[in-house]
Amino acid sequence: MADQVILSSPLLDYVRDFSLREDDVLRELREETAELPGGTALQINPEEGQFLALLVRMTGAADVLELGTYTGYSALCMARAGVADRVEQRVEDAAAVLGELLAERGPASFDLVFIDADKVNYPRYYEQSLELVRPGGLIVVDNTLFFGQVADPAFTDANTEGVRALNALLRDDERVEVSMLTIADGVTLARRKGA
Repeated sequence: MADQVILSSPLLDYVRDFSLREDDVLRELREETAELPGGTALQINPEEGQFLALLVRMTGAADVLELGTYTGYSALCMARAGVADRVEQRVEDAAAVLGELLAERGPASFDLVFIDADKVNYPRYYEQSLELVRPGGLIVVDNTLFFGQVADPAFTDANTEGVRALNALLRDDERVEVSMLTIADGVTLARRKGA
C-alpha cells in the first residue's frame, strides 16, 4: 500500500468527475473569485468546500463560526443556499471578534469553528475557539501543511512559524482528539473532548 498518492491533474479531474457535487451558485462564485487578485490562492478548493459541508451535516452543527473569509465560498458551503438570514459577517480583527462572541454568547456556544485566517495568529485563534466550541464540537483548521513549508526548516517566516506552533499545540493538547489530514493544503480536525 502506498504512503501517499501524488495528486496529478488527471487524478484531480477524476476525483472531481466522480465526487464533486458543486452547484451552479458555488461554481459561479469560485469562477468569479478566480478572476480576482490572489483568487485561486486565497480560496479553498471545491473538494475542501464539499468536505466542510459534509462535516457540518455529519456533526449536526447549527452554529458555525468561520474565521477568515475571502469571497465567502467556504461560508456558503457550510451554510448552503438561502442563507441571508443565517450568516452574520464581521470584518474586523479576528481575535477581537472571538472575544466579543465569548462575551455575547458565552463559552461552548458554537458547534463547529473553521479557522482560515492569518497564520501568525493561529495558536491564539485556536485557544479562543476552544473556549467557544461546545464539548463534542469540532474545530477545523485550514492550511496546516502550509505549502509543505512546515516540514522544511529553511522556512522561518512568521506565517510558517505560526502554523508550526499551532500544529505542536494541537499535537500536545489533551483537551481535544486530533487528526491532521493531507487534503488540500492540510486540514486538521480537533474535536473538543467532554461529550
